[in-house]
Amino acid sequence: MTPSSVSDSRERGSMTLWMLGMCLTVLFLGGLAADLWRVIELRRSLAATADATASAGANGLDEASLRRGDTQLDPDRAERLAREQLRSEPGADRVDRVRLDATTDVVTVELVGHVEFGLLGIFVAGDPIEVHARASAQPTRSG
Repeated sequence: MTPSSVSDSRERGSMTLWMLGMCLTVLFLGGLAADLWRVIELRRSLAATADATASAGANGLDEASLRRGDTQLDPDRAERLAREQLRSEPGADRVDRVRLDATTDVVTVELVGHVEFGLLGIFVAGDPIEVHARASAQPTRSG
């Protein structure tokens, strides 16, 4: 072997390692982008579901107080309306935990979902990412 052929084989070996490193880096960044996008999309979906659920619950007015001229909620009715709305929402299947609180003044909905690591799971082991969304609504009197 000539000295130049030994140098060429070393350079080819280092180029192979460099390309392998670049491929792993691109794979990692692609996985990070894909998984973060899934987190953002789930957050948007949970927020829309929480908004719709809280708004539906705010329609659970107490009829007796309404006749007196007040706009108060019937907490049981507000919670029932909110749960019915939650069941009918297209994103309801992605909700892992629900906390619904209805008082005579406000309906508050907290939703939690999880995103499992996809491509990023090759590089990072761990628990799924927990995503939270919260919304509140209260009745208002118009006129």
